[in-house]
Amino acid sequence: MANHLDKLVIASGNPGKLREINALLKPLNINVIPQSAYSISEAEEPHATFIENALTKARHACAHTSLPALADDSGLCVNALNGAPGILSARFAGEPKSDQRNNQKLIDCLNTASDHSAYYYCVIVLLRHINDPQPIIADGKWYGKIIQESRGTGGFGYDPHFYIPKLGKTAAELEPHEKNTISHRGQALARFIKALQQFQSDN
Repeated sequence: MANHLDKLVIASGNPGKLREINALLKPLNINVIPQSAYSISEAEEPHATFIENALTKARHACAHTSLPALADDSGLCVNALNGAPGILSARFAGEPKSDQRNNQKLIDCLNTASDHSAYYYCVIVLLRHINDPQPIIADGKWYGKIIQESRGTGGFGYDPHFYIPKLGKTAAELEPHEKNTISHRGQALARFIKALQQFQSDN
């Protein structure tokens, strides 16, 4: 396989993630294709860690397309809840997935907690092929706190309740380009791009 990457499949069906990843990868002139274009179902995420689930999703997309695959596994970790919802962030309130129900459960869980500090975590994995022994891996954390009242209409997931004190805004109140610059996913993708460029220059 050539070291220069010109095409990859995104191992996600989450519209919000796809928008953010596409925007951040656009300067690389890589043809980014969502796995839905190949009618690939979402992979199972049976593991207890973000990195294991990201690798599983990337392998699943690689296996079905024979293309390099990029997977993101991310979630909200709340200190008062021992890191929950964590890997279960998208399904915190059960199936079917619902941002509204997830947010309501989060607020209910924190009703009596004095500590509302939290962070978003994201890990990005790229497999160049199904048996890639050296996946490119990068991660990022974005610190804030959970507020009870929803604010803002942008973003997705827990963004309306994820407040960044130094900005005086929730993640849902940020413009997309502003969020992409400072978010957990933005940080992880910036590190990923740097690692990818280094790999390609070394090879």
